Amino acid sequence: MLGAIFGDIVGSRFEFYNCRSKEFELFHKDCFFTDDSLLTIAVANALIKAGGDDEALRRETIHSMQTLGRKYPQRGWGLAFSAWLFFDDPKPYNSWGNGAAMRISPVGWFAKDEEDVGRLSRIVTGVSHNHPEGLKGAECTAMCVYLARNGASKEEIFARAKEYYPELGGYSCAELSKTYEFNESCQGTVPEALTCFFEGESFEDTIRNAIFIGGDSDTIAAIAGSVAEAYFGMSEAERLSALAVLPEELQDIVKKFEGAVL
Repeated sequence: MLGAIFGDIVGSRFEFYNCRSKEFELFHKDCFFTDDSLLTIAVANALIKAGGDDEALRRETIHSMQTLGRKYPQRGWGLAFSAWLFFDDPKPYNSWGNGAAMRISPVGWFAKDEEDVGRLSRIVTGVSHNHPEGLKGAECTAMCVYLARNGASKEEIFARAKEYYPELGGYSCAELSKTYEFNESCQGTVPEALTCFFEGESFEDTIRNAIFIGGDSDTIAAIAGSVAEAYFGMSEAERLSALAVLPEELQDIVKKFEGAVL
């Protein structure tokens, strides 16, 4: 899941000021972690606390998201989710937003098999993003992470992802860089982010592709980075660069989760 955090941090300064180039400084003084990283860490925390119990996972997901969200209120929260964070009894609100996919990568590392990917993804996504497109975007991303970490080839991952998004393969990063616009939906984000991974030649190249195409850069890079980490791995320097941006309490959750699944 650190690949998602890395992508989020790198993309943070380009979300509203797109770069649309592959030539840029990865970690700049203006980079920061956003809600994408916080919710990814919240999902990881919920998974290790809940164990295998579905209802416990639902409760822990809500608790972890609200606890971290309230502690870091100025991190780019969407209006609907920002309100959700402060409800006493939060309910799903039929969202198809790309927040469902940017936070889901821990499921791909935690799940024991493909059926488990679907089950866990539905639980942690459904606490807020229960629209079919939100659920689909999250499950597709988690499935790609799961397959990549278990040694699947790009061709195999592509074929599985295409079951969710038949339009995959219909455009390139170069084409997207010229035409793609900011889009907050799963259906307008996940296929594009996965294209960045499928064209990527390394973890770093995948992140650079994500910035190159523009759009919701931190979330595109978080989704692409989550799959790229599972497929390519990350260097120790890349890992430490991402961790260094996080407060110690968030670093501790990341390390605890990785200790549980790696």
